[in-house]
This record gives sequence, structure tokens and C-alpha cells, in this order.
Amino acid sequence: MNKMLLAAMIAGIFSSTVYAASDNTIRFQGEVSDETCTVTVNGNSALPVVLLPTVPVTALDTAGKTAGQTPFTIAVSGCTGSKPTDTNIKTIFIANNLTTEGRIGNTATNNNVSLEIIDPAKTGTKIDLTGVGNEGLVLKANEKSASYDYAVRYYADDVATAGKVEGSVQYSISYQ
Repeated sequence: MNKMLLAAMIAGIFSSTVYAASDNTIRFQGEVSDETCTVTVNGNSALPVVLLPTVPVTALDTAGKTAGQTPFTIAVSGCTGSKPTDTNIKTIFIANNLTTEGRIGNTATNNNVSLEIIDPAKTGTKIDLTGVGNEGLVLKANEKSASYDYAVRYYADDVATAGKVEGSVQYSISYQ
């Protein structure tokens, strides 16, 4: 009897099929280019962190207010530098927790604060965080390095309350 019960249990384990609700698609993306470089954020190529200052809740006491603007630099170096013309390099950001307003959602606390990446050279234009290439970084002809400055700041989605603010984006570059 025990042998039959054991055999039935083993058969049940191996015959059960688990179904998951997904589209079963893996996307792979890449690029082959005649120009390649090492990319850094503020000089870091591995797990860069941009630290924003602590700001008082009064700085974000109304929806739409911003505070704590902090610059950061995307740089390329070690490029082959073999092109006789300028190479436009698009910087691509994808927010890991994109808000409906296109900002980086706060993953630390729900304190009505999100993060916004802007382009200071373009009068604070908000950067697209959905994978669209952002222009600005240009590798000059025969050069081996270039950089472009962005900034990140707190954004009040509503009246802010005290709490930590954390968010992240994935980034890449595309040579044009």
C-alpha cells in the first residue's frame, strides 16, 4: 500500500503542470557600431549613485515644486576616435518605476515625492524616461572622450511628507 501511495505521489508531482500568465517573450537588444566607448556616470562605471541633498518638506509643500537639483555627468572615454566626423550619441534612460507623469517613482516611501531628470542646457527640460534617446552627448571628430551634464531633482507630486526618496533608471548609449 505504501509503495502505491508513494508511486502515486511521485507521479502527481511530475505530471502537474504549472501555467503562468505571461507572454513568454524575452527581448534582446544590442547594437553593432564602428565606434565604441566606456560609459561612466560621475566617473563610475559600476553601480553609480547620485546623492541628492536633504531638503525640508517646506521646499516641496505644493504639487509641482522642485528642490535639491543635483548635477551628474554621463561620459564616454576610451573611444576609438577614428571617425573623421562628429558622432552624436543618444543617452537612453528607462525608469524602473515610471510614474504616470513620466518621473522616477519613489521606491523608499510614499511621501508624495518623485524624482525628475532634467537637461540643464535646455532650460531644465524634463528627460524622457521611456527609452527614447536623448540628444546632447557629442563625440567630436577624432576625439576619444566626451561628456554631457544632466541633473536630477525632487518633484512634489502633492504636498510632501518626510521620508526617504529612492529611485533608479537603467541607462545606455546609442551611437548615431
